[in-house]
Amino acid sequence: MATRSNIRGVTLMELLIVIVVVSILASIAIPSYRNYLIRTQRTDATAALLRLAAAQEKFYLQNNTYTTELGNAGLNLGTTSEHGWYTINVAVATNTGFRATATPVAGGAQASDAHCASFSINETGRRDATNTDCWR
Repeated sequence: MATRSNIRGVTLMELLIVIVVVSILASIAIPSYRNYLIRTQRTDATAALLRLAAAQEKFYLQNNTYTTELGNAGLNLGTTSEHGWYTINVAVATNTGFRATATPVAGGAQASDAHCASFSINETGRRDATNTDCWR
């Protein structure tokens, strides 16, 4: 005959306490991880703009002008960044300079990144962004 002291197991109260603790930890960890992802995915924009600036300089050496054409006739680059999180655009290109920008793809993984909503670079290598710490 089993006595009450011999029965082993988890009570409902213990189970509820574990669920509450796990919920609290998850509510802290998930937003922190999402912020980490947003910060690390910004490198997709900066890398794409640096590649574009190097390609623009190469194009300039060969043609004595900059180009707005990112496709085969121009720089052999796509209109989105490597991972597809940013749209790349050369807004201005003349004989004397260019300005390239990267903005998050609408509805994409970076669309919620209000801190660094756009990046840009020009022919002198000047890097601009929504906030000063975005190019880090």
